[in-house]
Formats: sequence, structure tokens, C-alpha cells
Amino acid sequence: MTTTVLENLRDLLPGFRERAEECEQQRAVPEQSVKELEAVGVFRMLQPRRYDGLEGDPLDFYEAIRQIASADASTGWVASVLSVHAWQLALFPAAAQEAVWGPDTATLMSSSYAPTGRVTLADGGYVVSGRWSFSSGCDHADWVLLGGLVTDDDGNLVDFRTFLLPGSDYVVEDTWDTVGLAGTGSHDIVVDRAFVPVDFTLSMTETGRCAGPGQALNGGELYRLPFHSLFTSAITTPIIGMAYGAFADHVETQQHRVRAAYAGERAAEDPFQHVRIARAAADIDAAWAMLGQNVRTLQAHVSRGEPIPLDLRLKVRRDQVVGTERAIEAIDVMFESAGARALARGGYLQRAWRDAHAGRVHAANDPERALRMYGADQLGLRVEPGMY
Repeated sequence: MTTTVLENLRDLLPGFRERAEECEQQRAVPEQSVKELEAVGVFRMLQPRRYDGLEGDPLDFYEAIRQIASADASTGWVASVLSVHAWQLALFPAAAQEAVWGPDTATLMSSSYAPTGRVTLADGGYVVSGRWSFSSGCDHADWVLLGGLVTDDDGNLVDFRTFLLPGSDYVVEDTWDTVGLAGTGSHDIVVDRAFVPVDFTLSMTETGRCAGPGQALNGGELYRLPFHSLFTSAITTPIIGMAYGAFADHVETQQHRVRAAYAGERAAEDPFQHVRIARAAADIDAAWAMLGQNVRTLQAHVSRGEPIPLDLRLKVRRDQVVGTERAIEAIDVMFESAGARALARGGYLQRAWRDAHAGRVHAANDPERALRMYGADQLGLRVEPGMY
């Protein structure tokens, strides 16, 4: 049960926080943390039961990620993206699932979905080459999911597909050296003419219709949710977790802070500090509440066997990007009112501030594109297929 994962996870949070500096310095989540996440079942929360997964409630999964990220942002980010890939693999043809999980159901996959490589048609599949960037957690993965555009002989776009490759078909190039989310190890993936069988690919057009060949094996309601709703929420959740962690740290610090510039006034007695804390808390809670409510609404449609309407999917994306904005704005407010000591290296708040802003630049958190789609739909305009 995924609730058991949450119970066992709580004991691990102090260790994740203690290892946050190590995580940042080595630019990768420590092996001890990865082993602990595996031991309590975090990576299996969205994995099919037929492959030793928990096939659990996505809100339990998001709650786990929120808690992990509140202790250490990079650990929460990597736990989120590596775990959500199990959900996507469950939509692939049976051959792909068996290749990954048949030998070892604990196998992990990283990803890079931006179609920056080259894809050419071949007999029985595709030939893939190129470089893909920002593959978070790739040092801990044995397979990778890469996005690519498929064109016909005339160069016309036919499909956007995800290609599944084993570690023997690619090289991880150490490129990740950043001021935020440094511990995610989001290095480049380099591929040189790897053949990918058609059964090791998944059409994003098909997943856009909440479908996939893997549903013949994994018929649970979990695998009929929209890809972009589930995945983008897995990007926003760690940022909300960072905000919750920053809030707890900020409140504790301000209880003991004395403001020398204001005649020794205790920060806890500053009425303006009270207002900032209240506004920050409201924004964080609102972001989390919207995410949860939307997931439950999606699940209700699936349970009733109803198609998920476009306006709901656009609302999910609207609230997801706004949720990211609210969480980061809350961190900004706390950081700006925390005093100069918040700038010290090793402190939680300054790292959360850097990590949250780093997470903001992920494509899933592009607010204008998501909000434009929602607004256009509300005004009766046609919305082109996209990340919804």
C-alpha cells in the first residue's frame, strides 16, 4: 500500500536533509538516499502490480514527493521524475516492459523529452542519433526515455514519439554544473545511431488521447489518466515541497532572530513579518490544494468511464503552472524578509530559493504557454494539440 510508503518515508527525511550539502557538492543524489527510496517503495508507487509495483493513488505519490523535497529539493526532484517514468513505461508495448522489468523490477529510467536528436525510419523500427540534455537522475538509471520527431519521406511531421533505449545504446556526458538543483545530475545523453524497435516506442499522439498499447496489460484506472496532467504535476510537486520546507525553516529561524538594526527587536514580534508569513502560507496551501483537487477530478472522470474534457485538462495545466508560481513567490517573500544570515552557504532557505528558481525553468513550468491555451479555449478559440 502506498500509505505504508508514506509512513516509512518519514523516518528518512532527516537523513535527506543532512545529506543535502553532499548532494549538491557531488552533483548527484547520494547512493544511500537512492537505496533508501527504493527500500521504502517510492520508485514503485506508480509501477504496475504485475511488475512488483504498488500501482497506487497518485496523490499518495505526490505527497511522498512533497515530503522528500521539503527535506532536500534535488532528492525530491529526482525521486519524482524517476518514479513517474514507471507510469509511462506501463503504457508501452509488452515487449518494452518485459525488457526493462523482466530481469529486475527495480530498474530505473531517466528521460529527456525535448526532440533535439535525429530519428529516421528503419525496417522494424527507427534509428536514433543525437544529444539530449537535462536528463535528471541519469546516473541512477539503466534505461532512458528520449523524445523524437518522426517525419515522412517528404519531411512532414508524422508523430512525436518517446524512444526507450538501454544503457548500452547511449553515453552519459557530464555536463550538469548549476546554481540550482545541482544535485539532480541532469547530464546530457548522447546517442550514435542506435536502432530502436517499434515496440520500444510510444506515440505521444496516442498518450494525448489517454491511450497506449500497455493498457492491454495494465488496465487499472491509474493508467488512463492524461500523460501531461500526471507528468507536469510531478514537476510542480517538488517545488511546492521546497516551499513547505522553506516555510518551516523560516518560521523556526524567525522565532529566534533578533534584528540589531531595529534596536534589538525580535523578528517574531514584527507585525509585517506576521503578514508575510500568512501570505506565504496561503499561497503554498493554495498551490497544493489546487493540485490535489484537480487530480481527484481527473480520477472521477476515469472511474465513471467518461472522456476527460479538454477544458478540464487545460484547467489542470493552468493550475499547475500557477501553483509553481505561487510556491516560488512564497519562497521569495520569505527569503527577502529573512535577513542577511539567510545568505550563508549551507542554510536551507538560500538553497530552496536557488533550487525552486532552477525548477521554474523546466518546460512544464512555462506559464504563458499554459495560460494562453486555457484563455483561448475559454474564448471559444481552437487550441492546437500541445502539452495538456
